[in-house]
Amino acid sequence: MSAADLGERPADGALRERIDEVARAPLLLVATDFDGTIAPLVSDPAAAEADREALVALRTLAALPQTQVAVISGRALHDLAGRTRELAEAHLVGSHGSEFEAGFAQPLPSEARDLRARLAAGLRELLSLGAGLSVEEKPASLAFHYRNADEATRRRAIEAILGGPATWPGVHVRHGKLVIELSVVAIDKGAALRSIRQRVGASAVVFLGDDVTDEDVFAALGGPDVGIKVGSGRSGATFRAADPVEVARILAHLAERRAAWIAGSHAQPINHHSLLSDQRTVALVDPRARIVWMCLPRIDSSAVFAELLGGPTAGYFEIGPAFDGPPPTQQYAGASWILKTTWPTFSVSDYLDCGGGRAFQRAGRTDLLRVVEGTGRLRIRFAPRLDFGRMETRLAIVDGGIVVEGTVDALVLRAPGVAWQLVGEGQHQTAVAEHDLTGEPLVLELRYGTASLDPATQPEPQRRERSERFWSGWAATLVLPARARPQVLRSALVLKALCYGPSGAIAAAATTSLPEHLGGVRNWDYRFCWPRDAALAASALLRLGASGPGVKLLDWVLGILDQGEPGTLLCPLYTVTGGHVAAEGDIAELSGYGGSRPVRVGNAAAHQVQLDVFGPVAELVALLAEAGAALSAEHWRLLDTMVTAVERRWTEPDHGIWEVRRARQHHVHSKVMCWQTVDRALRVARYLGRRRPDWLALRDAIAADVLRHGWNGQRGGFCATYDDGEADAAALSVGLSGLLPPDDPRFIATVSLVERELRAGPTVYRYRYDDGLPGTEGGFSLCTSWLIEALARIGRRDDADRLFEQYLEQIGPTGLMSEELDPRTGRALGNFPQTYTHLGLINAAVCLDLAANGER
Repeated sequence: MSAADLGERPADGALRERIDEVARAPLLLVATDFDGTIAPLVSDPAAAEADREALVALRTLAALPQTQVAVISGRALHDLAGRTRELAEAHLVGSHGSEFEAGFAQPLPSEARDLRARLAAGLRELLSLGAGLSVEEKPASLAFHYRNADEATRRRAIEAILGGPATWPGVHVRHGKLVIELSVVAIDKGAALRSIRQRVGASAVVFLGDDVTDEDVFAALGGPDVGIKVGSGRSGATFRAADPVEVARILAHLAERRAAWIAGSHAQPINHHSLLSDQRTVALVDPRARIVWMCLPRIDSSAVFAELLGGPTAGYFEIGPAFDGPPPTQQYAGASWILKTTWPTFSVSDYLDCGGGRAFQRAGRTDLLRVVEGTGRLRIRFAPRLDFGRMETRLAIVDGGIVVEGTVDALVLRAPGVAWQLVGEGQHQTAVAEHDLTGEPLVLELRYGTASLDPATQPEPQRRERSERFWSGWAATLVLPARARPQVLRSALVLKALCYGPSGAIAAAATTSLPEHLGGVRNWDYRFCWPRDAALAASALLRLGASGPGVKLLDWVLGILDQGEPGTLLCPLYTVTGGHVAAEGDIAELSGYGGSRPVRVGNAAAHQVQLDVFGPVAELVALLAEAGAALSAEHWRLLDTMVTAVERRWTEPDHGIWEVRRARQHHVHSKVMCWQTVDRALRVARYLGRRRPDWLALRDAIAADVLRHGWNGQRGGFCATYDDGEADAAALSVGLSGLLPPDDPRFIATVSLVERELRAGPTVYRYRYDDGLPGTEGGFSLCTSWLIEALARIGRRDDADRLFEQYLEQIGPTGLMSEELDPRTGRALGNFPQTYTHLGLINAAVCLDLAANGER
């Protein structure tokens, strides 16, 4: 049904306005009753059919991104499913909220089954009261229908039920339209709605219903939600619809508005952005050459451009044609982080100056250069926003460029020859200009750490060449596998770009709060250094022949451990300078990527206990030893400190690698990493000619504990924790670490368990259990790479190859990848670019190369 078919409907102007508003919700849940709402009431319930146009509208809504559909009915779930076959993507709830899955997922206790049998017998006896009465049996309840009875019969039946079976202990009574529902479990459509809302992470709900039982749902609504009562009668709903025909019109109107909003507000795909780096900070450039993300002075500082998370009002730096034209193309210059965006008559080359090397990094300078070459009329908009836009941003036009006023450290834009105008935008100012490019390059240079607008001491072409050599010279030292060489090279460059040059820390990602669930609340700040993640990244680079990042990272870790007591655990994460991460907070001023709020700064996981953190660090030391690196007494002291910490703490529960915000448990992966810490320390001991028999006993004790308590015979694999049977991709570590050999049946079974329960097409979920957070997340790309390695190691090379090719298809146009993938839409999710994802690509490619050569 089109908008033209709607005419003036919905007739209520206020309802139309609310529908238009709620259509713009970041994540919308549209829920409806069945009988009397999308299906006209009929004398024979078995003859009820949903309105065709209502089904079309619901199907359209269910197919839209960030939109969920549910049907919550009093009908038995199997009956409801049969009448809504066209709504394959909808969530179905039957029996007024007591059935969420076909077959009634939770079997009734024996007492409830006996009570239900008594109810059935008692209600059937009442059918003799007159014609037009019927009993409908459901898994946990019985519905006594009197719609087709005369008035006298109705009165007799109601009195008999309310004075008889309805009074029995354990019986729950709900009145509907000409029906009484008697259940042996508590039923509440409102609770069902809340459960679905939590599960999908909806930020707003539209619910339509006609029955008395729907009032529980209307009572559960609030804030931006919209409740619509169908038909007459008292109701807590704010709005009304006359009948199912009008319901169909409302749903069609909502579907049209929702589709228009989704199309018009579509954020640039996360993996379509490109990265710039000087190993102090990073910037992200969108496909139109707008700088949409940049933090200063460090990667984990406040943003000066944050359009990525808050739209244009959060700050950007735009250079483009003054007139509309074809979209540009983008590519990097060789093995560098110099990005070239090309239109038909001109191009923009963007880079962060690395020509000064480490001395430049230590000086605290960051220079972003934007070089425009060619001909044509340009439109330039310079819109910095201090502290994510929370601070007033005032600009001053001076000779040679622009000064950003009110900053703690100097921030200027050198732009000789550009005629600027200032435009007020609330408390902020934006500098705008149009400029005719006649063949001479235009160089715009954003300088942090100096107030000078004087010409640079080196000409721009020389700075560009030196910056290109900074990256390509390092890349030339790598030993790349035969498999996916260009993708592996770019992944290695990503890891190098996320290294913080002054300290050696490696950030987990370039961004904060890019959503794991679009429109939801699973948004985290990853601009810090997790020692575990960083060690995995350095190990991946070491497998390509680059030992420098690993050696420097270990120096950083030693510096942190020296600040604590002997045997102290590492915190899960630190700032890139080695400090403690600030308390997690929200930036209310930012609307979030695709409406995904809150935007967070800081990370509460810093205060968790994660016993796995030492395993990857010990692995890095062992790999350096195997590569022939010169290990010092300091490296041995580092291993001794880590093994001491493991010896003291390995028997304790922890929060685990996935940082689930719930009570500590005995995670299989954490125990395996404790084992790996001791095992790799023993390898290094052999390399250095040292003997530690006490470590042998510790390693064997941990291994025995994992094998005894971690294996779940009922599930046929190693699971998330010692105490549950939930599949978890991290359990693949039991074989990937070497605790079990690749041909061990228990490892092979665990691979099958992960593949069967956690794989979804081209991606693999971390887990499927309820982690207490609203909504769901995408498949986790690191887990996909783990499965690729596991498949290759157990001899399933063809399967590993196919999954690896699917992994490569997730790469963005300029070679970058985010943290997660939505297998349903193919949308990239999570922070970007992600260390885990790119190190996983490297490790998988190297593993497949080894497998091709007959090695495991």
